[in-house]
Parts: sequence; structure tokens; C-alpha cells
Amino acid sequence: MTIRVVLVDDQELVRAGFRMVLGAQSDIEVVGEAGDGAAALELLDRVAADVVVMDLRMPLLDGVETTRRLLADPRRDRPRVLALTTFDTDEDAFAALHAGASGFLLKNVPPEDLLSAIRVVAAGDSVVAPRVTRRLLDRFAGELTTPPRPDARLGTLTEREREVLLLVAEGLSNAEIAERLVVAEATVKTHVGRILTKLDLRDRVQAVVLAYESGLVRPGT
Repeated sequence: MTIRVVLVDDQELVRAGFRMVLGAQSDIEVVGEAGDGAAALELLDRVAADVVVMDLRMPLLDGVETTRRLLADPRRDRPRVLALTTFDTDEDAFAALHAGASGFLLKNVPPEDLLSAIRVVAAGDSVVAPRVTRRLLDRFAGELTTPPRPDARLGTLTEREREVLLLVAEGLSNAEIAERLVVAEATVKTHVGRILTKLDLRDRVQAVVLAYESGLVRPGT
């Protein structure tokens, strides 16, 4: 299947460079471009995309707010967002992930890393290492809703699924969770998939955010 990509960046030369790299791939098609967040939202009303490569720092409407609006609008199909930035700051990464992005990369990554990230995000996974996610959320937990908001969706989880969710929020990979629970890694992957479906989440990054926001996990625990 071809991965449909929309490029959102206020620098035309950056978009041109990305378009050249992506256009050489048989499984990726650039279906649209926008120079700011407002234009991106208008474009995505007309064009179906699987992945939006989103610059975080743009005039008019930045990438964080654009991501938040894009993924919160029930009228739109929800593409996955891969956030890109020139600046390697925890603040940017946290803001992007909290807004709903499935990944976070620097613009100066090698082309092969960008291509890999797009494919990983399109497949439903995240491109942020689990422990990085945990570190970011621990550091910026004060920016999450306080007090925690109980989420009724957690009541749909089985005891084992709840246990797996806690380990995901702890920053463990599927292999590490399998070792901890003494089960096959494939079994863990199945549990994670069911958790995401029941909680209506895009990926494990969003599962960690929900675990914090609901109070299921507290900073530093």
C-alpha cells in the first residue's frame, strides 16, 4: 500500500527537499503541501493523508496547535502526525506528543531515518523511544491536567491489559514487558493492540499520556 503524505513547513526549500526524498520511494506519495498550519487544515479537509510531516514552529498557526486541531476534529479522518523541529528541546517534544503526534524528529536527521519514521508511524507505532516518552512526561507532568481526570474507558480493560498499560507507561518495550510477565512478545503485542482499540488511542505514546492524565500513573512512580 502507498503511504499518502502531506508536508507542512513554512520553508519552501525544506518542503522541496523532503518532496525529493519521498518522491523517490515506491511506497510513499506526497499528496499535498502547506506553508502554515491554517493552510494545512484547509488542505486536509480536501485531501486524504496517512501521515502529516509537521513542522512545529510556523507563523500564523504553529505545528502543535495545528496537530491538536487536526486530531480533535471528528469530521476529519485522523492521519498520524510526525512532528519535525530544528530545535532539540524537551519542551517541543512534549508539546507535540501531548497534542497527539505519533513521533518527533529533528529536521537534520538522515533521509533514511525520516523514511523509516514515516513508515513506522503509518504502521501505527511511534518513533519516540518509550523511555524518552516517560522522561518527558515525568519532567512536564505539571503541564498535564491537575487534578487527574478519571477516564471511564480504563474500566473496559481486563486486569492483564491494565497491567500491560502500566508497564507501557513505565517505559518498557514489548520485549521487556514479555520478559517481566513471562509471556511471548507476540502476546504482549496483542494486549497492546487491544488496549489501544479499547481506549480509542493512536499509539503507545498516547497510551502513556492517558495513563498520566487519568492518574493511573503518577510522576516519579
